[in-house]
Amino acid sequence: MKNARLLKHVLEAVSLIAVSFFLAACNPIENETQSASLLVVESIMGTDIAGIATDFLQSDVVLTDSVTGAQSWRADTSNVTLSASMLNPDPLFGTSQYNDIQVTRYVVTYIRSDGKNIQGLDVPYSFGGELSVLVRIGQLANVRFVIVREVAKQEEPLLSLYQAYQGDVLNVTARVDFYGHDLANKNVKATGFLPVYFANYADR
Repeated sequence: MKNARLLKHVLEAVSLIAVSFFLAACNPIENETQSASLLVVESIMGTDIAGIATDFLQSDVVLTDSVTGAQSWRADTSNVTLSASMLNPDPLFGTSQYNDIQVTRYVVTYIRSDGKNIQGLDVPYSFGGELSVLVRIGQLANVRFVIVREVAKQEEPLLSLYQAYQGDVLNVTARVDFYGHDLANKNVKATGFLPVYFANYADR
């Protein structure tokens, strides 16, 4: 009888340990996922007004032809470096292609540090875009994507900037959420940030 009770306690302890390991393997980044893979934003790069790669973005709200005076708008792009790794650095059964991550979309949201974040008034509207990028475990993937749309420069608050004094600057942070799934179809998510400086910069 004592042996039976002892065996019962041992089995309960083993079950609790197994559950603990299972929960530790779940990806806490997104509530609905149980992926054992982790998507990481290694870096997000923009460009300065001269087109040189930097860890911020200087976004010219309007381009003016020096001869004709015609105005045009151009989207701004950013380069992100993504990586994929295992939540457990030493998985019991190793890794497989099912641990690789397919990134399928992204969402850009603009944030101001002063808390004024009404879209279309204080900051540009958020937007999403589609991606099709495979990030393999232990490798890097470099992706170029639109971080400021042309249409945003024709709407408030950017519309007022190219009509204002050339020294006016709107400083925001672009939050970029990347969504995808591992090849076992379990969801993953990663987030990166890029400072953005909107202004009517002098055209070169």
